[in-house]
Amino acid sequence: MSRLLHALDSALRDLEQRSLRRRLRIAKRAGRHVHVRDEDGTVSSPLVDLSSNDYLALSDHAHLKRTAIDAINEHGVGGRASRLAGGHAPFHEALEHRFARFKHAEAAVLFPTGFMANLATLGALAGPGDLICMDKLNHASLIDAARASGATVRTFAHLNYDQLERILHRAYCSKPGRPGLGAHSAAGAGKTFIVTDAVFSMDGTAAGLPRLIDIAVRFDAMLIVDEAHATGVLGPTGAGLAEHQGVADRVDVVISTASKALGGLGGIVSARQVVIDTIVNCARAFIYTTAVPPAQVAAIDAALDVVRDEPARRRRLQHLAALVREQLTKQGWAVPPVSTTGELITTPMIPLIVGDADAALALSAHLQDHGYLATAIRPPTVPPGTSRVRLSVRTDLEDDEVTRLVNVLADARTPMPSR
Repeated sequence: MSRLLHALDSALRDLEQRSLRRRLRIAKRAGRHVHVRDEDGTVSSPLVDLSSNDYLALSDHAHLKRTAIDAINEHGVGGRASRLAGGHAPFHEALEHRFARFKHAEAAVLFPTGFMANLATLGALAGPGDLICMDKLNHASLIDAARASGATVRTFAHLNYDQLERILHRAYCSKPGRPGLGAHSAAGAGKTFIVTDAVFSMDGTAAGLPRLIDIAVRFDAMLIVDEAHATGVLGPTGAGLAEHQGVADRVDVVISTASKALGGLGGIVSARQVVIDTIVNCARAFIYTTAVPPAQVAAIDAALDVVRDEPARRRRLQHLAALVREQLTKQGWAVPPVSTTGELITTPMIPLIVGDADAALALSAHLQDHGYLATAIRPPTVPPGTSRVRLSVRTDLEDDEVTRLVNVLADARTPMPSR
C-alpha cells in the first residue's frame, strides 16, 4: 500500500474509533416506508421513514409521476446541452416564470441542485473585497459557496443578530467613503451580503427575516435567504418563511430547492431581473453545466400544482410536527425552540440532541428496532458534543404511528448502551 493510501486508511480507522465513520446503506422506499440493507446483507422489515426530507410526501405523488413520464415521452430524457449553448427549452422558461410568481419575485433561474444554486449565486454576486456575513449554522453549501467566492467571510452565532450588527458596524465604518451609518456604499467600496438559511436543517429553527431585512437596509447589504426547508412547508401558499413572516417582497435573493417538500430535485434562485441576469452571465455553475432534464422540470411544475391545490397536506404536516415537538419536549428531550422571538412557526425537523456520537447511534438503533428509520447526525455535520437524531416529520404519517413514536422515545429516555 502506498504512503497516501496508508494515510487514507489510517484516517478512516480514526473515524471508526470515534464513531464518526459513515457508510452507505441501501434504502428501498415505498411511500412513507423504507427497507434498509445493513453491511451483512440483512434487509430490515418495513420502517416508518423519518430520515428523508419528503415532508409533503410528493416524491410518490401520482400527479408528479404522471407528469414526469409525459415529459419524457414528449421531450426525451436528457438536457442535451448547457442552457447558453442551446439547452434552454420552453419548459425551462415556463417553470422559471411560474416559480418567480410563486416566490413573489421578478424572475427566477433553475439549477440541477440546490447546492449548485448556492454556489452559483454567491460566486456570481460576491468576490474579493466584498464581505459576506452568515449564520454559523448555515448549510454547508452556503459556507462552501461563500469561501469559494473569494470574499471575506464572517460568521455570527446562530440567530444572534446583535452580533451581526456589531460585525457590520465595524466593517461599515472602516471602509473608505462610508462616513457614517445610513450612508450608501461609496463607489468602489466592497459589497456587503447577509446570508442565512430560512429554516436550519439540523436544528429546525427559523431565521428572523424582518430583523435581518432592517439590518440589511441599515448597512446597505444584500440579504440572501436559502429557503430549502421552508419552501412548500411555510406560508399561506407554501412559498416559504419569507411569505410566512410577511416579507416575501423585501428579501433580495431567495434560493429554493425542489429536493425537499417538492419531492423532486433542483435548485431555483428568485430575485430581481438584474440579479438573475447577473447569475446567468457570471455564474460558472450555470454557464458550464447541462440543462435540467425535462422530466425533472415537469415534476417541479407538478409539485407546485399540488402545493396550490392540496393545502391540507401542509396543514397536516404542521399539526403533526407541533404535536410531536410538544410531546417530546414534555418528555425532557433537548429540542431547540423554533423561534427565538416567540413567533408561532412550526417546522418538520425535530432534533433530539443527545451529546456524543455513540449515544446518537444508540438512539437511532433503538428507533430502528421499534420500526422507525431516523439517522444519527454526528460531527462534522453538527458541532462536537451536539450529536443527535433528527426526526423529519412527514404529512402522510398515520396517527397510530405518531403515538407509537412518542411512546418509543419515552422508553428511550432511560439510559441505553452505546452501540
